[in-house]
Amino acid sequence: MGMLCAVSFQRYGRLYYLDPGDLSPQVGDKVLVPTDDGPEVAECVWAAQWVTDDTAGFPRLAGIAQEEDLRRDEELRRRKAEAKVAAKRLIREHGLPMKVVAVDHVLGNGEGGGERSTIYFTAPHRVDFRSLVRDLGATLHCRVELRQLSARDSARVQGGIGSCGRDLCCATFLNDFEPVTIRMAKDQDLPLNPLRISGACGRLMCCLKYEHPLYANFAESAPAIGARVTTPEGEGRVVGHSVPRDAVTVRLDADGSRSRCSRADVCGSRRAYDQTHTPPPATPAR
Repeated sequence: MGMLCAVSFQRYGRLYYLDPGDLSPQVGDKVLVPTDDGPEVAECVWAAQWVTDDTAGFPRLAGIAQEEDLRRDEELRRRKAEAKVAAKRLIREHGLPMKVVAVDHVLGNGEGGGERSTIYFTAPHRVDFRSLVRDLGATLHCRVELRQLSARDSARVQGGIGSCGRDLCCATFLNDFEPVTIRMAKDQDLPLNPLRISGACGRLMCCLKYEHPLYANFAESAPAIGARVTTPEGEGRVVGHSVPRDAVTVRLDADGSRSRCSRADVCGSRRAYDQTHTPPPATPAR
């Protein structure tokens, strides 16, 4: 048990959880987050509060951002914008099939570590960008690296809104991309239309993966469509499943109406039905 707060480096971006230590940051405060390139300014979006989880492995805030830190952050953002504009212009001049997705810039620390810009891009195939790197280095006066991103990594970096109306999972809380198969869509009885089951990256939606165990567990214990069951309202036949509600739809024998029953009630009554409606043994043929 300990205290945690959540910060973000950009509005509506990925959340990072840190141990506030002796600090008490509030929502909207600018804080310093330790990174491999030194402390960086981020905004607190979730005030420090007690949580029941073990917080021993979480990094600790480096402090509250001061005026000097804010000026350095403003300079960093300006340099990123300049690098992005220059990269787009030079890519157009070189006629390369590249699209700039994001730019990361590190300011010189005065201890032998010079400035460098990392430009992330997407392309339909491998691109020879050696001449582009030279021109970028001469324009930005710093060391330049170019890194090609996959479709999923590009969606994670750019962010966006999914078909569900919420921020993309990969841009908010997913840490790793797990394999997603078309079988998962079939098991969830989804239409196999690429426009319906693909995310912003054009690949199968990540939510198919972490929702699949729920459907698999339901299929193991719920009566199949067409099975006869006994419900609290009488006997009937299963005509539909509602996995999010953990229920099945039964057409009653009495009046033909449909009743929605929880899986637990139907599964229990199904066992009772099987015991009381055991078919007689078959007569051996003579």
